[in-house]
Amino acid sequence: MSVIALENLAEEIAACRMCPRLVAYREDLAVKKRASFMDWTYWARGVPGFGDPNARVLVIGLAPGAHGANRTGRVFTGDASGKFLWKGLHEAGFASQPTSDHIDDGLVLNDLYVNAALRCVPPQDKPSADELSNCRPFLAREIGLLPEVRLVLALGRVGFEAFIRFASEASQKRLRLPFKHGEVYEMGEGLPSVLCCFHPSPRNTNTGKLKYADLVDVLHQARALAGLPPIQG
Repeated sequence: MSVIALENLAEEIAACRMCPRLVAYREDLAVKKRASFMDWTYWARGVPGFGDPNARVLVIGLAPGAHGANRTGRVFTGDASGKFLWKGLHEAGFASQPTSDHIDDGLVLNDLYVNAALRCVPPQDKPSADELSNCRPFLAREIGLLPEVRLVLALGRVGFEAFIRFASEASQKRLRLPFKHGEVYEMGEGLPSVLCCFHPSPRNTNTGKLKYADLVDVLHQARALAGLPPIQG
């Protein structure tokens, strides 16, 4: 039942036109394509979550990339952030392969589901408060359809704050928690814990703020916190 409900939610997310600025921007990108992707028909819609319906770990990112997920239709797919992330997810035993290039590439996730705080690409990667608020019900519904999730891995401050707002509403408590790489917070009964990690954006990975070894360490920590067996190797 949850699989069908997730599929229905994915269709709803893809069809959403609630934020005029984001709709205009995502569709404009599909016309003004990057030269290297001129042969692509861009997705240019809301990008649903992706992964294992029985996942114990939920990854929350920021938003689709302009020429990544907005082009391919799969979160963290087709751009530099995804290239960095999927390699680590494969090494940590969450992904069947180290790359995610397009929605028909055969990638399978194990014990992991991936989504984002915002489902449409925002100009300059800067969503407004209203746009994030409009997307928050999608996050809440998705979490409700992933009953086995024990841990949220928040990639960046925006993803972290989106989950904290959800947890505040769910617990009816005003939670004020600082984002800090590697920090773990217990949310209380009935809610998954949250683990913070810097976002794997080029501005973080190219400057060394987030090194590949640091990402892999966090992913192994996520396995342990979610009660998953360690990966040998």
